[in-house]
Amino acid sequence: MESRIKRALISVWDKSGLADFARGLASLGIEIISTGGTARFLQSQAIRVLEVEEITGVGELFEGRVKTLHPKIHGGILYKRNKERHVEEAKNAGISQIDLVVVNLYPFEHVVGKPETTYEEAIENIDIGGPALVRAAAKNHDHVVVVVDPHDYEWVLQEIEQNGWIDEKKRRELALKAFARTSGYDTAICQYLSKQESGDLFPPFLEMKFEKAYPLRYGENPSQQAAAYRLLGKTSIFDAKIWAGSKAMSYNNFLDADSAFGLIREFKDQIATVILKHNNPCGGAEGKTLAESYLRAHASDPESAFGGIIAFSQKVDAETARAVGTKYIEVVIAPGYDEEALQILRMRESRRILDISNIWDMSVERAVNFRYITGGMLYQGRDPGIYEKDKVQIVSRRKPTEKELDDAYFATKFVKHTKSNAISIAKDLQLIGNGAGQMSRIDSCNLAVEKAKRNGFDLNGAVASSDAFLPFRDSVDVLAKAGVSCIVQPGGSVRDSEVIAAADEYGISMVFTGRRHFKH
Repeated sequence: MESRIKRALISVWDKSGLADFARGLASLGIEIISTGGTARFLQSQAIRVLEVEEITGVGELFEGRVKTLHPKIHGGILYKRNKERHVEEAKNAGISQIDLVVVNLYPFEHVVGKPETTYEEAIENIDIGGPALVRAAAKNHDHVVVVVDPHDYEWVLQEIEQNGWIDEKKRRELALKAFARTSGYDTAICQYLSKQESGDLFPPFLEMKFEKAYPLRYGENPSQQAAAYRLLGKTSIFDAKIWAGSKAMSYNNFLDADSAFGLIREFKDQIATVILKHNNPCGGAEGKTLAESYLRAHASDPESAFGGIIAFSQKVDAETARAVGTKYIEVVIAPGYDEEALQILRMRESRRILDISNIWDMSVERAVNFRYITGGMLYQGRDPGIYEKDKVQIVSRRKPTEKELDDAYFATKFVKHTKSNAISIAKDLQLIGNGAGQMSRIDSCNLAVEKAKRNGFDLNGAVASSDAFLPFRDSVDVLAKAGVSCIVQPGGSVRDSEVIAAADEYGISMVFTGRRHFKH
């Protein structure tokens, strides 16, 4: 079959896969028009090329800033082949049709991602002609095929070889991809310039582009439709390797998994396990082995662990997997699994397993978070981390022991990831009680103590961490009477002196960190 595509314009920065693609087009008798570096590359591959200036009669201008911006190029892309007036005007102007446009853009995002890039270099890497060609071809996708991604070369060439053309549905998909690329490109430029203007995380204009990342059956409840999207070009939790078993990850699974991911990263240098339920920690511990840390974490609150999310700080071995066994766990998260461990964990078919090895060290992507509110968005830097141990204030007469200071730091990792108001109680590097999401802090204290007692823990010598200051001494009364010997909190209440006096009455220690950890 004679190809309906007769002429192709190719102008790309990324030459990946280009030689084979262009060679395939040429073998079908398709004339190739090209520019500058692309033309030289194709010629070096013994592929015949017609340079743009041979069509326009004008060479490159202004150090290559103007090459393809010409009626004989854009006219050949934009005119409607099924409209008599357009065909006649093209003929009279000496414009020949261009049926395939293959373009990828100057690597602006890559260039500005380098710390040494100057403002002038960034500006020079703003592509003008490329986006214009892409938009023109995408607009006229009824008559023109546009390709912006080298990953599409193979199937596009196969379609042309078999059918001489690309069907309407696929042309529309390629056009959508093209507009998404130019839109994302403009967003990157806008964000770079806005950051230059503001110099911080909060530019005067903020745009974000997302792409669909994972299918969801429904949202928080079956009556709510839902879809999962990732920030375009960013690493995300959707990039973890997912073994979904008999059920795909759900909306709630991803919410909990992301919370678990944030918490377990607090233990990157320790052997630890954390367990979450409904976005709040319900178990956690360090151990000499991963299996020991899991057994201690599960013992924190076995009842709440049922149907929860487990996250490990180390590659999971068979011993740890056997300890988990067939318990009902919705999701397991770890930076890798031994083959035997994976086989054991997958024995429960409904269990979802995430290997987070490839996102374990992600940092920039988690520098900010945002939340939709009616008609707008709240945007903030992420809670930067736990307090610096050498900068705390010991405000009580009794000084904490080294063991209590270790437990205080451990407990604060959990309180940081617990919904406010939050109180976390720890002992021997094990979470033994957690009070989350209460409207008053005293209720969180009572809940944390009650949880610990219900699960058989001795609170004598335990440490409690509060996500915000204690507004009244009643929290100290509850915790100290239960056996807590040390309280760590930000401080800063107008009643700090009363709270410290209460600690001194009970002979317990109190540490001020100066750092609040609200999580709403």
